Amino acid sequence: MTALFALATSLLWGLADFGGGLLARRTPALTVVVVSQSIAAVVLGVIVVATGGWSEAGPQLWFAVAAGLVGPIALLCFYKALALGPMGVVSPLGTVGVAVPVGVGLFLGERPGPAQVAGIAVAVLGVVLAGGPQLRGAPVQRQAILLTLVAAFGFGTVFALIAEASSTVTGLFLALFVQRVVNVAVGGLALYASVRRGGAALPDGGFAWRSLPALAFVGLADVAANGTYVVAAQHGPVTVAAVLASLYPVVTALAARGLLRERLRAVQAAGAGLALAGTLLLATG
Repeated sequence: MTALFALATSLLWGLADFGGGLLARRTPALTVVVVSQSIAAVVLGVIVVATGGWSEAGPQLWFAVAAGLVGPIALLCFYKALALGPMGVVSPLGTVGVAVPVGVGLFLGERPGPAQVAGIAVAVLGVVLAGGPQLRGAPVQRQAILLTLVAAFGFGTVFALIAEASSTVTGLFLALFVQRVVNVAVGGLALYASVRRGGAALPDGGFAWRSLPALAFVGLADVAANGTYVVAAQHGPVTVAAVLASLYPVVTALAARGLLRERLRAVQAAGAGLALAGTLLLATG
């Protein structure tokens, strides 16, 4: 179950990142974060009311609040990095953030077996290679890498926090709702501050209403990924769940290859193969 839900997390996050990065090329990244997370908050609010999730309120929700504070910063940095692109190079570098939840798991006493240790090493190496990697180039590319590293550790922190925010299904809905509300509040304040400094909240042609379904998909896929990750982390070792969930950049890179025709070099193909091998080791270890 851990492997299944963690891989579902990778798929959902990979597609959400691809969509968010693509939208951020036409719409300010902060606007993408605020609108997509607002849609997700509304949907989750309805689910919380329908399931009676408010009854699960307790001290654990502070973990969701903390995740909500960190998440928008990480998303903003990542969407900006993806907008600078290319996605197939930027996205896999985000896997370094897996060090945060893996470190937490080890600190709490988890000790993966030899096959799982090998799987972690192979999977992380494969995902990094799947992106290129290209560390030389124009200042824009170096900026994209710096933004990606900041985002990666932010995502890793969210991984660790949200896994502690609930212990039941209804409590999970409430925790994700609280996280999204805080996301919107923090993102909204940042957007307001950006506009006050002369930044743009909308593209030159105004808000593209035709992009609303894509924004909804990005927000809801991100929520679903958080949910599947929590389930994975609660039913198995966090070290395994976090590494399998961190394979999402491969999904982003493959989506960029299929839809944007970004070229996949030999080292990237080899990296994807290593990521798959690492996944098999983790799933069977």
